[in-house]
Amino acid sequence: METTSYSKDLRKAIQQWATAAPIDRHGRYYHGDPVKSSLVATRVFFVPFISLLFFGIVISKSPAPAVAQSVVPDDVKHDTPGQVIKQGQSVHIDVDLALVNVTVTDPYDRLVTGLEPDNFRIFEDNIEQELVNFSSEDVPISIGVILDFSGSMANKLGKAKEAALQFFKTANPQDEFFLVGFNERAQLLSPFTNNVEDLQSRMLSASAKGKTALLDAIYLGLTQMRGAANGKRALLIISDGGDNNSRYNEKDIKRLVREAATQLYSVGIFEPFEYRSRTPEELSGPSLLAEVTELTGGRAFTVENINELPDIAAKIGEELRNQYILGYRPSNKSHDARWRKIRVKLRAPKGLPPLSVYAKTGYYAPSL
Repeated sequence: METTSYSKDLRKAIQQWATAAPIDRHGRYYHGDPVKSSLVATRVFFVPFISLLFFGIVISKSPAPAVAQSVVPDDVKHDTPGQVIKQGQSVHIDVDLALVNVTVTDPYDRLVTGLEPDNFRIFEDNIEQELVNFSSEDVPISIGVILDFSGSMANKLGKAKEAALQFFKTANPQDEFFLVGFNERAQLLSPFTNNVEDLQSRMLSASAKGKTALLDAIYLGLTQMRGAANGKRALLIISDGGDNNSRYNEKDIKRLVREAATQLYSVGIFEPFEYRSRTPEELSGPSLLAEVTELTGGRAFTVENINELPDIAAKIGEELRNQYILGYRPSNKSHDARWRKIRVKLRAPKGLPPLSVYAKTGYYAPSL
């Protein structure tokens, strides 16, 4: 049986017209106890974002006709014959599969792997959906690291850089990274690369000074992510929180975060509340980071001891490698551009303690 390939970028999928993605078969472990899976294969279009899409591709230069295979929902054994595409003709592919990255943890915040499709229930606008695709394999990721170089980070920047380097060490050979630094303005320090040494040299030369344009940095990171090569995408924000110098506001960023097919994680370096003597914007830093990460199914980690930074960064890297990918075809076929709420529930296997689940809270339906 083929294993599920989540890493196929949509552009590559379109070039191949249709990519088959069977459900895989895994035997995983939860703290040493084997949990077996017995899954049924299914063929679906596999796309790298949690939304419904409708694309038109114009073939204008190919001298030979191309054949596009179509997926038949009611017959997983055979594809229907493709339609001959003439030169200059538009091809419309209706991709109706919604994908959701899911993290599961136990009461000690340890990752839980080895769960089966039957352990998950997924709802869209309070209506339960049929799970048609499931995977838990480690796939290549496109990652942006957003690092705070503002003046308030002066005595924390060394450990923050160390944390970023520790995060880079969790990379797989096919991963790619970019680096955004920010103080009173956000700037792209390195475009996408898999050369960690180059990222390290660019990061180590930066010093802490100036105000904090955190929201502008998130905007820049999400904009840069549009050029990602991998279907799975994440941003890691390392900051002491708050914003006092951005052009964009919270409403702008939350809207952009909802639209983006990117998970956000943050490591907030905060002093105990009673010792904070900051502006209202800086005092709101923890809640700001928590809100934007929660929308995407990521998580916000809080650090009061900067020596914990490298370990937490490594933990986030491990979490990105141990997520479940759930796929369903939404029962609501309307292209109304409205926000669709997503909720994932667990049917935990017997013998396991209460588990926590983290997933994206929704997506915007297409408008066409």
